[in-house]
Amino acid sequence: MKLTEKTIAITGGARGIGRAIALALGRQGADLALIDLDPEALATAVAECAALGVRARAYTANVADEASVEAVMARIAEDFGRFDGLINNAGITRDGMLLKVRDGQVVDRLSLSAWQAVLDVNLTGVFLCTRAGAEQMIRAGQGGVIVNLSSVSRAGNLGQSNYSAAKAGVVALTTVWARELARHGIRVGAIAPGFTATDILHTIPAETMDKLLSAVPLRRTGQPEEIAQAAQFIFENDYFTGRCIEVDGGIRL
Repeated sequence: MKLTEKTIAITGGARGIGRAIALALGRQGADLALIDLDPEALATAVAECAALGVRARAYTANVADEASVEAVMARIAEDFGRFDGLINNAGITRDGMLLKVRDGQVVDRLSLSAWQAVLDVNLTGVFLCTRAGAEQMIRAGQGGVIVNLSSVSRAGNLGQSNYSAAKAGVVALTTVWARELARHGIRVGAIAPGFTATDILHTIPAETMDKLLSAVPLRRTGQPEEIAQAAQFIFENDYFTGRCIEVDGGIRL
């Protein structure tokens, strides 16, 4: 896909990987619809994208809410007059061990609310946004590209039952949707970042971070811009679909 004047919607587009992807695609001439829950960060990101000389608009929506998603995707198609791509990037973490045991006694459990919150945003949100976004692409009749953000944690990461399950599900859905939507000219790919320098990692204590990075052959975190390069590749390579690109510095969980 040539990105010039194509309309790309990006969830979680106000910061981190979403913002980096927006800027990378904007530099290639794509028009950008940034979706987030933080209006101030969203306004800043939109201004940065608009400074590249492309059209950029901000949309506030909750990706876990069906009505909100349906409304925002329809509005984007109406505002831009076309709908060519979607980046499912929005995500949250609510980490915790399934069971915390001390001296042979269970002292804590991963709560159902923590499980559900992560599944709602990281998996159901991807489903809702893809369903609504793909519908707009089919109506436009010009095909499109969908990129889902998974994670190296999809292989199973200690203390991340909810996050690992959601991110594994994202890759499975990528394969399913690539097969279902190909007849409509829509390609679907996924990216599995490793430890990437975003706000989530900034909350991890330095000692813990050092231990995590010791398992990364490149001995550093990834940069959001490096994940954005993978997203740009998926958009621009017309023979890529149904697969997940690992950008993780060589780590294997």
